[in-house]
Amino acid sequence: MKDCVVMKKIMNYMMTGILLLSFLLTGCGKTEPQTGKKMSMYYINTAETKVEVHEQYLNTKTPEEQVDETMRYLSTTPEKLEYKAPLDMGFQVLDYEVEDGKLLINVNKAYSELSPTTEVLVRAAIFRTLTQLPNVKYVGITVEDSQLYDNAGELVGWMNADQFINNDGNEINTYELVKVKLYFANADGDKLIAAYREKHYSTNTPVERFVVEELIAGPSGQIEGLYPVINQETKIVNILTKDGICYVNLDSSFLTVVNNVSTEVAVYAIVNSLVELDNINKVQILVNGEVPTTFSNSTFERNLDYVTTLEQ
Repeated sequence: MKDCVVMKKIMNYMMTGILLLSFLLTGCGKTEPQTGKKMSMYYINTAETKVEVHEQYLNTKTPEEQVDETMRYLSTTPEKLEYKAPLDMGFQVLDYEVEDGKLLINVNKAYSELSPTTEVLVRAAIFRTLTQLPNVKYVGITVEDSQLYDNAGELVGWMNADQFINNDGNEINTYELVKVKLYFANADGDKLIAAYREKHYSTNTPVERFVVEELIAGPSGQIEGLYPVINQETKIVNILTKDGICYVNLDSSFLTVVNNVSTEVAVYAIVNSLVELDNINKVQILVNGEVPTTFSNSTFERNLDYVTTLEQ
């Protein structure tokens, strides 16, 4: 009987110890609040067809340290993620430096062996990640100190995040390089002038939406004599193309004139730009789902009467 009492006490002590240990371990396992700069780290999926986003908090404080830390993250794939690190794709980073807001990354010749699709994804992941840092506005890549050229033989040069257009979701599909013809206003606002723009964009964003977004964004500033043709406060409600007709639904900000540009000139800036695409013959522009009473037509075709050229 005495032995039973002793055993019961021992068992009680053991249970108390187990509960205490469990409590301590639970307490130790509490997740501390994340601090530091929040970053969207861009990685490449295992099939090398798109870019994936993973949130990460930086531990470092100074801009220089944050560049180093971010470069380390881009060189190492997180263990629990089925992604590939963009700086760990079979090539090596030889060195890098930041000067006047420009981060130059020098890689070895193995970079040139990447497939065209993978190379664009690598650039997209690198540029979209690093340009979030306060001291990095542009990123450039050189191959053993030589300039980088893309698959089409074009010089890549300095790029920023805006040159990679992505959707509003959490993942980005394969990027493609697209060259579009856009129409902007002249100085008087009564004529349109054509200009070409070349950018990488996400293939899950319809190219017609990309065209309208670029028109709203306005001229790049690289060509003098081009002026905004659409109010930059304009929001796209939706865009749909069916049977050769592109339906562009904008909010009411579109009706607010900028730079003395009439609504009709703004309409034909959109129309003439969109019909340059192979799948579009006509355009219908709606404002909050309705055709404005001030429009002369409900559906528009190309009209070159408004088009002029830059004065030499």
